[in-house]
Amino acid sequence: MTDDARVQPSIWRHLAMVALAVVLTTCAENPVTGDRELTFVSERQEINLGEENYLPTQQSQGGQWNIDTELTAYVSEVGQRVAAQSPRDLPYEFVVLNSSVPNAWALPGGKIAINRGLLTELDNEAELAAVLGHEVVHSAARHGAQSMERGMLLQGALLATSVAVAVSDNEYGGFIVGGAQLGAQLVSQRYGRDAEREGDLYGTRYMAEAGYDPAAAVSLQETFVRLSEGNAPGWIDGLFASHPASTERVQNNRELTAQLRTEGYTDGELGEQRYQQRTARLRETQPAYEAFDEAYALVRDDKVEEAEQKLDSAIAMLPQEARFYGLKADIALMQRRYSAAIDTYNQALARDDAYFDYYLGRGLAYSRQGNERQARADLQASVDLLPTALAMNELGTMALAANDRGLAKQYFEQAASAPGQLGEQAQAAYIRLDVADNPGAYIQAQAFVGAGGQIQVRVLNRAPVPMVLIELELQASVGREGVRRAVTVRGLAAGQARDVASGLTLPAETDPQTVQAQVIVRGVSVN
Repeated sequence: MTDDARVQPSIWRHLAMVALAVVLTTCAENPVTGDRELTFVSERQEINLGEENYLPTQQSQGGQWNIDTELTAYVSEVGQRVAAQSPRDLPYEFVVLNSSVPNAWALPGGKIAINRGLLTELDNEAELAAVLGHEVVHSAARHGAQSMERGMLLQGALLATSVAVAVSDNEYGGFIVGGAQLGAQLVSQRYGRDAEREGDLYGTRYMAEAGYDPAAAVSLQETFVRLSEGNAPGWIDGLFASHPASTERVQNNRELTAQLRTEGYTDGELGEQRYQQRTARLRETQPAYEAFDEAYALVRDDKVEEAEQKLDSAIAMLPQEARFYGLKADIALMQRRYSAAIDTYNQALARDDAYFDYYLGRGLAYSRQGNERQARADLQASVDLLPTALAMNELGTMALAANDRGLAKQYFEQAASAPGQLGEQAQAAYIRLDVADNPGAYIQAQAFVGAGGQIQVRVLNRAPVPMVLIELELQASVGREGVRRAVTVRGLAAGQARDVASGLTLPAETDPQTVQAQVIVRGVSVN
């Protein structure tokens, strides 16, 4: 694959599919609810969206938890058992993410994730089935696709690259760029009351049909309400942000459970002992992750020494966890101890070579040391896993240093879609390059006859950055005589317009209506 191909955002493939879907709008029956609905996004497109965004969305929220792969297999087994009751045959997948934030989410096409932070709050397998059943419904009932379709109706298109992603349980949410923004947007959205009600209603029915006690859906919601009322740390920013708890949901689940009892679902299992056994390793490692979470908070508060002590404690308890080494390496990178950072990132990668952050950090460290070959390889490896503005900006700077302006522009253009300072820096870098290549796209210039017959040029800077120098050429025709004049404008702020004298004055008898003039932008420069 060429460098050019690597940086093309996959979002444009999504937009092309969506544009075609608008043309081919159909009315179809929702396979879960039975309602007739207008559909812009086909099932094939849903599945493609899920498949393309599943891995980068996992990356943006901690990556997969690989300390206990048997737990992921167990969660997948429960999820598939519940999903088998859904009327919609999708390629369902279930993973456990390495995040302490209590959350679960579903992408279109049946791609589902649950954080280890939520698993530690559940009491039995039936409650796990209730969570996964709820997410299965979000996929099966097309709730994610419906959100996209509503956006298309309101905005005319799904402009996912313009969305500033701010996901609370995603420390890299503000830096994600390109097509990966779409997955982050979909899993962070807040579903409406109808979608949440359908998730509870059909998800509870699916778990009962799978052989679980539907009463677990009630106890699960009771726990959520209790935690939401107590403002438990992490919950408001996690599960409750997209799946708000309420006493109404508890009562609805009670009524549904009673109804299911009358239908014969009376011998469902809770699976408490099995759940406790299968999650034992997760609970054993909880103190190590608590120390890691404390260290992360201390780093944010710039209490680095205390953070490193917490990390050393976490590593002593669970030396095989790569995230602990990754944060330790991040601290070294922040302190400009580049060799130490590289060594520690190597330790993280030895434990998990499928997480973008370690490649990103090591690539930045190599770049600061002047090792461009290794830096470029690591940064590109991070982008392949999760495109971020940090990596794109660095790659753009390196491409520019190598005098590859075209590739540098592509990287900076990608990074410019990120919100905040990083995006602004990338946008400025992109414009500096593009202004030189396409000056007419940023400068609007028009000639007019002013007072006393003077030909003037009105210049507008349409770029979001100030122009240091603008070089124009006025070409005017007065009768049979053609005139060319160079016009220079210095110091024009973003969005500012200025009238500049050309130095050309018409003869007194000249009718201004007979004058033909055009202004050509010859060159511009920015800071």
